[in-house]
Amino acid sequence: MAAARARRRNRAATIAAIALGLVVVAVLAFWLSLPDVRPLATAPPKTTTMIELRKKQAAERHKRFTLHWDWRPLARISPYLQHAVVFAEDDKFWQHEGVDWEAMKLAAEHDWHERTVERGASTIAQQVAKNLYLSPSRNPIRKLRELFIARRLDRQLGKPRVLELYLNIAEWGDGVFGAEAASRRWYGCSAAALTPVQAARLAAALPNPFKRNPDVKSRALLRKAARLVRGMHRSGLIDEAAYEDAERELGIGPPAQVALPEPPDAEEPSDSDDE
Repeated sequence: MAAARARRRNRAATIAAIALGLVVVAVLAFWLSLPDVRPLATAPPKTTTMIELRKKQAAERHKRFTLHWDWRPLARISPYLQHAVVFAEDDKFWQHEGVDWEAMKLAAEHDWHERTVERGASTIAQQVAKNLYLSPSRNPIRKLRELFIARRLDRQLGKPRVLELYLNIAEWGDGVFGAEAASRRWYGCSAAALTPVQAARLAAALPNPFKRNPDVKSRALLRKAARLVRGMHRSGLIDEAAYEDAERELGIGPPAQVALPEPPDAEEPSDSDDE
């Protein structure tokens, strides 16, 4: 009897040891599979997973794919666009460590109650991780990799570089990647020369530039662009006059006051008129 119990304990211990070993191996393999992001600190990526996916999709449809992608340092990207993208996509960007756990919790609660998986809570670092390295699928393992890569990007590269990466790899149309190509495509100017309204419209197009590009006429997108411009004003990025101009450009502000010409001075009566 005692010998049987001992054998059962030995089998249980062996199974537990094997299970623990498998877990350790799986964790180690997962960790080793994460990309080394340190080269991105000094050099831009040569391509991204999203670019390669679009190339593959075009080939499968027997369509030509033309890539428009011009890397620009952060100093040559409009501060209006920088502010608008952060405000629109990740308003706690400068506070969290690559992952906004509170936003993820709220999104999970919403999806649980609504029985959907619609609401996202991806930070800018997570979107960089996804666009650079991962597929757009909702596979739980892929999502877990995204979280770890995002933390690694934030920790090893720092906030300014993560933002620079995002602004340079974000998709803004068919074959259009990065702020410079987007500015040229939609407004015919450089990313450095964007106006507040142009920057707000580009930011409002994310993260789905095919349904929400600047050519789309939509009240929802107009309201979002207006909120982004209002955020620029509140942060002191644009002054009152520029804010009013932006509102008029968006069609939501009062019309500009046109100064009416003053009436000519009445002529002095001549002496002959008094006679």
